[in-house]
Amino acid sequence: MTASLHPPAGIPDDVPDLARFLGAVAAHINGGVLAQTADYDQAPVFISRAPGRLDVMGGIADYSGALVLQWPIREATRVALRPWREQRIVIVSTGPQGYTRRCEVPLALVADGERPYDEVRAWFAEDPTRHWAAYVAGVFHVLAREHAVRFEHGAAVLIESDVPEGSGVSSSAAIEAATMEAVIAAWPLRIEPRLRALRCQQVENLIVGAPCGVMDQMATICGEAGSLMALLCQPAEFQGSIRLPEELGVWGIDSGIRHAVSGADYGAVRVGAFMGYRVLAALAGLRVTPGDREGHVRVDDPRWHGYLANVGANGFRRFAPDIPEELDGDAFLAHYQGTTDLVTRVDPSRRYALRTPAAHPVYEQERVKEWARQLRSDPDPRHLGALMYESHASYSACGLGSDGTDRLVALAREAGAAAGIHGAKITGGGSGGTVALLADVGARDAVHQIARRYAAETGRSAHVFEGSSPGAARIGAIRVDR
Repeated sequence: MTASLHPPAGIPDDVPDLARFLGAVAAHINGGVLAQTADYDQAPVFISRAPGRLDVMGGIADYSGALVLQWPIREATRVALRPWREQRIVIVSTGPQGYTRRCEVPLALVADGERPYDEVRAWFAEDPTRHWAAYVAGVFHVLAREHAVRFEHGAAVLIESDVPEGSGVSSSAAIEAATMEAVIAAWPLRIEPRLRALRCQQVENLIVGAPCGVMDQMATICGEAGSLMALLCQPAEFQGSIRLPEELGVWGIDSGIRHAVSGADYGAVRVGAFMGYRVLAALAGLRVTPGDREGHVRVDDPRWHGYLANVGANGFRRFAPDIPEELDGDAFLAHYQGTTDLVTRVDPSRRYALRTPAAHPVYEQERVKEWARQLRSDPDPRHLGALMYESHASYSACGLGSDGTDRLVALAREAGAAAGIHGAKITGGGSGGTVALLADVGARDAVHQIARRYAAETGRSAHVFEGSSPGAARIGAIRVDR
């Protein structure tokens, strides 16, 4: 019998892409990855959805404890998961123009809650054709290790996404969050949204091997359509959603320059920030003890609680002259023994910038707090825009700019308030990707004109992100029975 699925009552009207996804699910039940097996032909399918996000303010200061403001976008990743009795997880990812990726993961690899994260990460890393599947199968292993979930049987997983990869809009967090939502519904499990985000971050840090902060996962899980998610990353304190004034809107323009959060630039800036904090701890006379592994230390920090974002601009200025601009990794390790970051390691053979990466989260925290304060009182779009331009300049000072994103920001400045464009900045991990813009709601044509001009100048595509949609936790997973 051919399956024909219809939108269940649980699908909200503001996510039409999820209703359309049912067509793909039906096709895969009839003869694709979700097809019935003889011993499990009545298993339901669990469908979930998680959006990408625009980092409006906060960005790379998240791992230093800053407040961040994130906008969930309309583009999303959709997952359909069907448990089965086979001892494997089969993952199929579909894309535009019929592009398909497939990976089979042995259930024993990820279901063993005693298996070290390093071993699972190594299995995915040793073959580039299956590394992408770590974002999906890694969810199973994190749940097995951290929640003692017993996965006695595997699952078939279908993935469809229109969140572009490498554009700085959290395609990785979207796939992790959508998978997490489907898995906890299929087994079933009780895990509150904040903890789901932290577990998704563990997937990316410990299994994928990307040193991201938690803001992406929180935004794609807890975000509300049409609002900025406010998150204090210490480590993940949700501070509610802030609606923009009716006269303002958020857009994004993709520069067409791809980047990776696991790339050397982002990683080096993160390492440099933590090296800067370690030097700061020494200058402040804080007690330091050996950590859990070589190159890791613990700092007894009742003053700033371990976060650069808490240092404050005045305090940082007092210590800044004594923080080296740059330092070789081997010299740093010899003198300071290591950093407090469990996600990255200092490379002894590499030279790192310290003062500028450490300064960024300190001053970004001041900018984001002012942004949030303005939105909750009487916002001045010109001031909000100026803070975005300052944030963008700070990214560039850290070495995370690119010619494409710099040009988009310059075009936004050139258009200016006369065209309804108030501010722009690079998003996420930097080194390419997308620029977020703050503009009047009536400035849609001006935003698209900037994208067209950029595309004509560079020959690169310039996709415009517009609109918003709810996070994964706002919808949950939808169960579809035959």
